[in-house]
Amino acid sequence: MGSWWQFLLLSIPLSLPGDLDYLEGNGGWLTNKYLALMEEDHCTVERRDASLTYSQFIDQYAFSRPVVIQGITDNSEFQALCTRNKLLAEFGDRLVRLSTANTYSYRKVDVPFQEYVEHLLEPQDLASLGSDTLYFFGDNNFTEWGSLFQKYMPPPFRIPGTSGAYSFGIAGSGSGVPFHWHGPGYSEVIFGRKRWFLYPPEKTPEFHPNKTTLSWLLDAYPFLPPEDRPVECTIHPGEVLYFPDRWWHATLNLDTSVFISTFLG
Repeated sequence: MGSWWQFLLLSIPLSLPGDLDYLEGNGGWLTNKYLALMEEDHCTVERRDASLTYSQFIDQYAFSRPVVIQGITDNSEFQALCTRNKLLAEFGDRLVRLSTANTYSYRKVDVPFQEYVEHLLEPQDLASLGSDTLYFFGDNNFTEWGSLFQKYMPPPFRIPGTSGAYSFGIAGSGSGVPFHWHGPGYSEVIFGRKRWFLYPPEKTPEFHPNKTTLSWLLDAYPFLPPEDRPVECTIHPGEVLYFPDRWWHATLNLDTSVFISTFLG
């Protein structure tokens, strides 16, 4: 679909009063301010199931291309601890560090987790720049949040010589981080959906580092010729996306999303 359809869907808030099963199924994170955002027409990242072996992962993906792996871990216990009510009860008075949602994340702000959830966890404002958008996505206090992370089961495949470090976050629909790159890692969605856009290291995308992924999707993406389109896919709960070293990537939370990454460093 073209950008006009995307814009129409972005502009219509969906009210969900009484739809308690839907809210409970998403951990209580969806609100009446939730906006409908679209998945891609066709996922261009290969999907594999839990039959993928370690040797296949190393040979086919670890150093060359992303892959979405389904059902490789069971994080139902971790998911049960990540509902809105459970996290507020356990961590509501703890400080969390928010970063600006631009490529270089210059500014950091510390706020109580409950304040973030109740007052700052909003759908992305189309008019806001990344430097004006505060985003909770990874500056975690591992001492205070350690009891939660102990329940997380990370993907079992490691690249030789690396170890994993967690990055946990919660963000509103339409939020995300514009294009950037770093070392390899995994991303798993616990609640919600997260859309990924990826380019290999040799193909630098055209983007403004201080504009949001949402504005790039609406203003630039529809006009990309086929040869300049990113590799892209939306991941759902129960799926893990692996991205190799130095691959450019941008993310877009299609729902209010709870997510955790495992960086291999």
